[in-house]
Amino acid sequence: MDSGNRNFATRGVRQARIISHAKRGIPLWSQPDVPHRREDFGNGVKRVNKRILKCCSLLLLVAICAMPVRAQQSAAPSAAPASSNAAPQDNSKAVNDKLADLEKRVSAAQSAGDNAWMLVSAALVLMMTGPGLALFYGGLVRRKNTLAIMMQSFAMMGLITVLWALVGYSLAFGGNGHFIGDFSHAFLRGVGVDPNPDYAATIPHMTFMIYQLMFAVITPALITGATAERMKFSGTVLFMTLWFFFVYAPLAHMVWGKGGLLNAAFGGKFPTLDFAGGTVVHISSGVSALVCALYLGKRTGFPKHPMPPHSLVLSFIGACLLWVGWFGFNAGSALAASGLASSAFVATHFGAAAAAVGWSVAEWLKNGKASALGAISGAVAGLVAITPAAGFVGPMPALAIGLVAGIFCYLMVTRVKALFGYDDALDAFGVHGAGGTIGALLTGVFAQQVINPIFGAGKPVGGLDGHWGQVGNQLIGIAISWGFALVGTILILKITDLVTGFRVTEEQEHEGLDVTQHGEEAYYMEM
Repeated sequence: MDSGNRNFATRGVRQARIISHAKRGIPLWSQPDVPHRREDFGNGVKRVNKRILKCCSLLLLVAICAMPVRAQQSAAPSAAPASSNAAPQDNSKAVNDKLADLEKRVSAAQSAGDNAWMLVSAALVLMMTGPGLALFYGGLVRRKNTLAIMMQSFAMMGLITVLWALVGYSLAFGGNGHFIGDFSHAFLRGVGVDPNPDYAATIPHMTFMIYQLMFAVITPALITGATAERMKFSGTVLFMTLWFFFVYAPLAHMVWGKGGLLNAAFGGKFPTLDFAGGTVVHISSGVSALVCALYLGKRTGFPKHPMPPHSLVLSFIGACLLWVGWFGFNAGSALAASGLASSAFVATHFGAAAAAVGWSVAEWLKNGKASALGAISGAVAGLVAITPAAGFVGPMPALAIGLVAGIFCYLMVTRVKALFGYDDALDAFGVHGAGGTIGALLTGVFAQQVINPIFGAGKPVGGLDGHWGQVGNQLIGIAISWGFALVGTILILKITDLVTGFRVTEEQEHEGLDVTQHGEEAYYMEM
């Protein structure tokens, strides 16, 4: 601009005029309309040149200083890549080691949790025999036979345990035959703390063995309910020993053992759904109990003379212990502390409750009142019926199974028993045989793959899934269990009767089995 903006001020024009004297270097005094003031604007070019020269000098200095650093980097061309590759490799190995350690810790925690649950479940199932079943049966008999019936349950806890340790476990779960196991685990050979992946991959093999033992203990003890008040103790020991080997062990292998004819998990020829023992435990013991009752005949004076329970209080306590212990029986059969165990736990409780209500309502409608004996009998019937279905059905089907079982078993005990006139003293067949049969059949109807995809993910399991053929498999499994228990029991009874005799004399029965078989009494009454 012109100096002091005098030229613009004299014209009164509000515009800025840019004079490019830095480019052209035109002296202002050579212009006629600019006041003559000697100011050499050409000096702007010199200033620009000086600045360019300074920038170039600075860049040159930086380049010279950087040359030694670059030379050092190029002197060791392989060192940098080696170190840069080693660092990621070290980090990757460290991460993998940490993940492997974490996986081991998680697996150990799962194994510890599963093992704890299974040990508790084993204790709960043992509690079902003693004191549960012992008190339940003990209260239902007459006072003079209390110790005798309780002793029969207790004897099974000792006798079957010894037989199981020697060869029983191997016959039930050893090998892969269709009908019975082998002697690969005789004397518990190979049964240690390492898991057996064929049956339970997260718990010690020894835990699985002891858990299955508790089922073998209670099953023959159930039969004594039909033979109560008239069976020799010596005959009981021999009969139960033979029955364990020739009825229980083969059925356990067929239904639960690897390669078994009825095993659903291992692809048996007739896959029968039995989560916790509807066929193996209840049908086998119930049918055998009926055969024993028919073979022994009626108690002296039955049914002319009333033979009421001597203590319903004992039976009530025993039934409550059975209910609690049954959670280990059914939920423990998941063989892990898992969601399946929770499902089986809920189904067990709902089935027992619905059956107790069903039996009580039926009794109330017939007699005008609901009895305590009826309520506890109904609860046990529901527990029996839900046993094969516990790990395959949801809560609502469990209620349905329990309700049907309660009414059905009530009719078996009050109507069918009177119709045929057999003396099933404590209704072992009416509750266990009938309840196990109806429960196994309804399992085929209500089983769902969303609860337990035993045949594979997405494959239908029972009738609710559209697989109605499973009902046919259940009928085959029921028929085989019935037939095996029926024939086996008859043969064993014949052998037992020839060796030791089976029934006490009429005089011994009249005096009572507590004194005649064990030389003691449950109650000493002072006169």
